[in-house]
Amino acid sequence: MKTLLLEPLTREAFAPFGDVIALDGARHFPINGGTTERFHDLASIDTSEAGGRPIVSVFRAQPRAWPVEISMMERHPLGSQAFVPLGEVRYAVVVAPAGELDPAQLRAFWVGGGQGVNYAKGVWHHPLLAFDRVSDFLVVDRGGQQPNCDEVELGGVWRLVHANEPVELA
Repeated sequence: MKTLLLEPLTREAFAPFGDVIALDGARHFPINGGTTERFHDLASIDTSEAGGRPIVSVFRAQPRAWPVEISMMERHPLGSQAFVPLGEVRYAVVVAPAGELDPAQLRAFWVGGGQGVNYAKGVWHHPLLAFDRVSDFLVVDRGGQQPNCDEVELGGVWRLVHANEPVELA
């Protein structure tokens, strides 16, 4: 079995795969007569290929048991896919660059509080990896008539490991 080290999620580290959706460092300004702060243009939503349109859904993720082992990845070749947790959620993301899947290019990120992710079109990723409890995510992705999900088996199992400390998850 191979291991995959979980890294902290930062804008710089995640840039090859899409956008980190977070308020820290985001462009913002007051609106509505100063009663609201707008955090502007947090992710590049890309859904128009082949007649697609943006859709908004909620995904309810079941908590994963630790240790986490992965053996497959998926991608959406016709559009981006954004995940924003609705509440305090501990979760991880596993990604690989767009193109032909190369398991040697897998990276795993431990997502901090208040962060979401937007996978760029064609980026390989693992399905939701939420911990602790049932967790809801607001998802913005592509709707349309064309199929938009490819799944690939990794040909082996990868175990996620935490970089700095043992992760104690129920």
